[in-house]
Order: sequence, then C-alpha cells, then structure tokens
Amino acid sequence: QVQPVESGGGLVQAGGSLRLACAASGRTFSTYVVGWFRQAPGKEREFVATMTWSGGSTDYADSVKGRFTISRDNAKNTVYLQMNSLKPEDTGVYYCAARILPVVSRTPATYNYWGQGTQVTVSS
Repeated sequence: QVQPVESGGGLVQAGGSLRLACAASGRTFSTYVVGWFRQAPGKEREFVATMTWSGGSTDYADSVKGRFTISRDNAKNTVYLQMNSLKPEDTGVYYCAARILPVVSRTPATYNYWGQGTQVTVSS
C-alpha cells in the first residue's frame, strides 16, 4: 500500500505563498487519485484540491480556486500544492490522501490512505 508523507508547512504572512509536497512511501502514486484536505481547529476536515495521477482531471474547492494549484512530478513520485495569496482562513493542518478508485472526489471518506498532516499558519 502507498503511504503519503507531507512536508512544506509553516508560518507565513497573509498574501504570502507556500508549497506543500506529498511524497509516496511504500509504493508509487501511479493510478491513484491524490487529494489535499485541511482541518482548522474545531472544524471538520474539508476538501482543498485533487487530481488524477495522469493529470487529466483536477478539482478545487471554490475557496481556493485561482490561488492554489495542484501538480505532480512523476519522476519524484510527488504531488505538490502551490498556495498563493494566502489568507488567515487558510490556516489549518493540511493532509494528503490517496484514493484507489481513479476518479476525483471531494469526499474524505472515499480516500484510502492518509498522511500525518503538516501545519500551515497564516498570520494577518
């Protein structure tokens, strides 16, 4: 089975940028859908972005559309989340997840493997 491992979180001022990375451990991400989710304190985990490994299909939450970009590097077996124009409401723990069924989904429960998460804090 694949094990996602996130990195790249940190503290940034509003308007700044961060790039998160999700590397596959155990086996490759090939054929998996990979998604990013986030969870703020006291809130439920919410969908951020997702893509098929081929890159042929992507989806974004309305709240991040135009500011965040999901991409992948096949050679490095890594998926990225470029986050620009960050806002305080983007603060939370960001999780990477892999889904066996090769169709993009916004529903956390449909993803099979999860990383430990990386903290993103945006100060105002």
